[in-house]
Amino acid sequence: MTKTVAIIGASGYTGAELIRLLATHPDLRIGALCANAKAGLRIAQVFPHLRHLDLPALVTVEEVDWSGIDLAFAALPHGTSQEIVASLPEHVKCIDLSAGFRLRDPAVYEKWYGDAHRALHLQERAVYGLSEFYREQISAAHLVAGTGCNAATGMYAILPLLSAGVIDPDEIILDMICGVSGAGRAAKEGMLHSEVSEGTHPYGLPVHRHTSEFDQEFSKAAGRKVEAIFTPHLMPANRGILCTAHVRGDADAIHAAMVARYKDEPFVVVLPQGEAPATRHVRGSNFVHIGVVADRRPGRVRVFSTLDNLAKGSSGQAVQNANLMLGLEETSGLTMAPVFP
Repeated sequence: MTKTVAIIGASGYTGAELIRLLATHPDLRIGALCANAKAGLRIAQVFPHLRHLDLPALVTVEEVDWSGIDLAFAALPHGTSQEIVASLPEHVKCIDLSAGFRLRDPAVYEKWYGDAHRALHLQERAVYGLSEFYREQISAAHLVAGTGCNAATGMYAILPLLSAGVIDPDEIILDMICGVSGAGRAAKEGMLHSEVSEGTHPYGLPVHRHTSEFDQEFSKAAGRKVEAIFTPHLMPANRGILCTAHVRGDADAIHAAMVARYKDEPFVVVLPQGEAPATRHVRGSNFVHIGVVADRRPGRVRVFSTLDNLAKGSSGQAVQNANLMLGLEETSGLTMAPVFP
């Protein structure tokens, strides 16, 4: 049975990615596209690469007839999502792709994002949207909080190892390189081609906001406080995140824990031990590739994970969660192969 969805924030990168994925989804139909600043425009005027699709014109949130909408994707900045999500009719399920509902403790949210939480009554109902680790809760959820793309990449590498007890929780270093689309579509001087190309640099220092998600989920998995070191770097590429995690443990035990945890997961691929993944091998897809490589020093291991920040790191994850929330096949609309080269 076809379900009807709306995309709020359809003029951003994650909005465009949602449209791309939903265009060929067998069970989901786009019933409304919202983009307040571009209301009245056709999608071809905002994203020419989508001009072949028969889609509704962009409208404001207030103009949507919500009576026929089953689920809304809120692809908005974190500062605006909470109030808009709270204004949706009760029958509309929601997946929020922003940081608005990721942190369970409102005081922690205020600490990291500098604003008081504006929808406390919904925070209590929100389920963290890392599909492979919260599948049952997501299936029964009314509101799902999508993860940060950096956060998801690091969690796929570390959560199984903390749960299995095969690494030292006090020695986790996460170094990531991230494509520029992770910064969003809004015009920023630092995102100009001449500012980004031909170079790589760390950002979000001294402590990136996604660290708060690592603190929350790593501590939960380990059953005690865990504080990892996390440094993201901007790379001159449009898409992709590659995480190199430096941990203390036994490489064989770490690889075995990964294989055991992900053996039945349709979108997570654990490579043969000693092989490292590449961003180009997951580009445009909902797949995660994970590698485990022993260091030359005994007891030191490098764990790699990579995903497409706009797909599995955001919009693809959101569609996967929508499938779960609406009782559809979890992989529906998401089995496309990566784009290569």
